Amino acid sequence: MKQLRSRFVPAALALAALSVAACEQTPFTPGESASGGYTAIDPGPSAVEYTGAIRIGVVPNASSVRLAAEGAWELVEKASGDVVQTGTGGELTVTLVTAARPDTIWRLQVGCYSFSATARSLLAEWQTRATNLGYITWTEDVGTVCTRARLQNTSGSNAWGSRNTFRNQAIADGVAGTDSYWPTPPEIVTGGAVFRVTGGSEPVEVNGGAVLRSADDRVLINGEPYRGTGEVVINGNMTLAGVNSLPMEEYLYGVVPRELPPVPYGELEALKAQAVAARTYAMRGLGKRASNGYDLLPTTTDQVYGGLDAEHPLSSQAVDETAGIVATYNGALIEALYSSTSGGFTANNEEVYTSDPVPYLRGVPDAQRGNSFEHVPTLDVFKRHANARSLRAYKAGDFEADWSRYHRWTFEWTAEEITRSISAYAEEDVGTVHAINVLERGPSGRALSIEYVTDAGTFEDTKDGIRSSLKFVDEDGDLNSLLSTLFYIEPVVDRQTKEVTGFVAWGGGWGHGVGLSQTGAVEMGKRGWSYDEILKHYYQGIALESAY
Repeated sequence: MKQLRSRFVPAALALAALSVAACEQTPFTPGESASGGYTAIDPGPSAVEYTGAIRIGVVPNASSVRLAAEGAWELVEKASGDVVQTGTGGELTVTLVTAARPDTIWRLQVGCYSFSATARSLLAEWQTRATNLGYITWTEDVGTVCTRARLQNTSGSNAWGSRNTFRNQAIADGVAGTDSYWPTPPEIVTGGAVFRVTGGSEPVEVNGGAVLRSADDRVLINGEPYRGTGEVVINGNMTLAGVNSLPMEEYLYGVVPRELPPVPYGELEALKAQAVAARTYAMRGLGKRASNGYDLLPTTTDQVYGGLDAEHPLSSQAVDETAGIVATYNGALIEALYSSTSGGFTANNEEVYTSDPVPYLRGVPDAQRGNSFEHVPTLDVFKRHANARSLRAYKAGDFEADWSRYHRWTFEWTAEEITRSISAYAEEDVGTVHAINVLERGPSGRALSIEYVTDAGTFEDTKDGIRSSLKFVDEDGDLNSLLSTLFYIEPVVDRQTKEVTGFVAWGGGWGHGVGLSQTGAVEMGKRGWSYDEILKHYYQGIALESAY
């Protein structure tokens, strides 16, 4: 009664589940927590200034962090950039001596002025005008090309909404244009934080953070191998963060095989589609967690990143053959959401999140038979099809059906188990659960609103939150979130007593279902679709462009 049942799926196809990374995240709006309070999909910057590296918080919270390299290395003080120690092999331990909260500085890119006399005059005029209006200006020469001109955010908040208000005011004041944007990542100032590093030739103290560089661009952070450099900085909790800083493509070497494993999903075009989606997500996420000293986490909260140990030749080939390519809509990076398995039809973003409809995140059928709703579990199928409970059946024809054992699934709850599940959601003992009613469904058939009728009253939930409120009990007796909101549920009734003895759900898919279906992409690749065709199927109306 407690286990997941993969009905109608041949045993030979019961393959290992995909890592559910960006598929499980809540879309992030700058300034908000990625795990809660999501209200809208941020339109994103129209241009992103990629500085050559992405920073991953591989150890997001610790009292000490270990850095090592197998060959020659040098230890750099982050605040000054000075090399303070060198060595070969061994391991360094970094601890915090004096804490100082890092400060995140966002500066609005206004323009880049050439070195001509006319441009110099215009730059000086802009600085004077902006300063007289109370703005803080900042300039930086870009070689012999031009001088960047920026305005420091003084809105009092780094949240996207506040920064956008600041930008609009600067435009209204005539000191910024409509082509101005927020370069990412922002600058992180670590102030007076002091770190102690032991394990080298002698203990040393450094300011702002400790950076380990190796001769072969390979480091270990807490014993795990990574490309690039290893850093230890202070995070927003005033503890330590271990950060892996490396080029974007090398980061993706460790992401793609964890998000779409090349074994057994060894379709190159699908892996290339995954690489573009992961790159787009990462580019859009630059600066996302800047207050903690890094851009992204290496977990399903953002994207799963496994470092050197995760790399696979086929995944790396997919990254190399799409190097620099990102997905855009009207010139802006898209919110490249993806999930393991759609269950037959992907979801509109507003079916899952509290947000306005996004043009490129429209639900599409995951089926070879085009737009025929006859073969996908839409609302029309639920209400009008001859077999209203079509989620009980295995659906041939869907791209993902032959690859994912989660294309169709079944869960059952005893009366005691459903009471435990709903009580956990209600945060009180609800007694007997008498009925579970799906009140509204979206165009893809996903539950938009649900109610739990119990002795303690009626409790409701909506959209993707339903997965957390209607948890199933696994074989170990633990509560786990439902795989998707694409399900049909009914009571199990004793034929003699007519009493409800539990509930049973037939469902499809794993993850939120918005955007690219990973297992669907695999089958599309197998059937001859190219990576750009796959991406343009799942993200409607997008363009593919080179970001750098």
